[in-house]
Amino acid sequence: MKKTIVKILCLVFAVVMVLGCFTACGGDKNYAENNTKIKIGVSGPLTGGAAMYGIAVKNSAQLAIDEINAAGGIDGVMLELVAVDDQHDPTKVSTTYATLYEGGCQLFLGTVTTAPGLQFKQYALDDEIFYLTPSASGDKIPSADGGFQMCFTDSNQGTASAKYFNENYAGKKVGIFYKADDDYSVGIKNNFVAGLNESFGTVVEASFTGEASQFDSQITLLKDCDVIFMPIYYTPASQFMKQGASKVKASAVYFGCDGFDGIDAVEGFNINSITQEVSYLSHFDSTSKTGPAADYIKAYKAKYPDAPLNQFGAAAYDCVYAMVDALKNSGEEITATMSPQEFSEILKEEFAGDFVFHGVTGECTNGQKSTITWNEDGTVNKKAVKYVVKQKGANG
Repeated sequence: MKKTIVKILCLVFAVVMVLGCFTACGGDKNYAENNTKIKIGVSGPLTGGAAMYGIAVKNSAQLAIDEINAAGGIDGVMLELVAVDDQHDPTKVSTTYATLYEGGCQLFLGTVTTAPGLQFKQYALDDEIFYLTPSASGDKIPSADGGFQMCFTDSNQGTASAKYFNENYAGKKVGIFYKADDDYSVGIKNNFVAGLNESFGTVVEASFTGEASQFDSQITLLKDCDVIFMPIYYTPASQFMKQGASKVKASAVYFGCDGFDGIDAVEGFNINSITQEVSYLSHFDSTSKTGPAADYIKAYKAKYPDAPLNQFGAAAYDCVYAMVDALKNSGEEITATMSPQEFSEILKEEFAGDFVFHGVTGECTNGQKSTITWNEDGTVNKKAVKYVVKQKGANG
């Protein structure tokens, strides 16, 4: 009996040692050790309802990579994109992350959207991997440990919007239409209100909850406002505009955030049938006709004439160039077989330091690229631009 117990204990100990060794070896493994190119990975919705965003990110990242490779790569080392489909579903991220990491990816764009991004963040930081997301805008996406954003955080959109209102709408009667049970909407609204100057002027608030789609009382409250700030998504925004078309003053401006992206394509809503201006604050104007943003748009449309074009894609284009510029700026020797952790150490030091990037997102003035920097917590600094979706006056 004693010998049997000893044998069992020895067997258990041996299994534990093997598993421990396997875990340690797996944790130290450099999946990129046989790479011939530097692999850049991104997880995003390539199918499903949010596919227009993921496809734009994939295409734009590939466009940047093609341009960089044509110019000689990073000191002769070429780049390669690996894009995987998470369908905007957080439960799929464990698989997409493993596919990217174990497939030898060394640079990461994280995810396209926020919910999957929170899962990706957990895995990436556990593996000490740096990521620069183009469009996962949640406040909890960035991290001082290596999670950085090219987009504004949700709440920072409120602060940026307040700054724009202080500079352009002081003295105007401003309305706020927001969703009171939605963290995204409330967070932006609260930061917007906090950012307005004390002497700003009249501000009127109206809210809704749940799946409300009739807004008669809210329209009555806001119909005389000069500008109506709407930190909500395009579906309720379009419903408000449609119902208030003849009630809200014709000279009013509907002003949103990134939730307005795509409002001109909402099914059943003819945006040109309303007289009010529809605008939103963004870091990219997809209608640009001149300058760096226009150059990107022209190149994108030439390569992908039938594909969606939006701010998500423009941000991905900037992400690739920003990481490459940071690696070049570091002065370190870059090889195709470096581990993602080696790349991450370089990038964290650069992005949390005094690295300055010039891109197509943010305000581009006088034909020059925008100026972009980052805070140590991973959030981005750049000047937002007002994107006019529709000018004042009915057009159809």
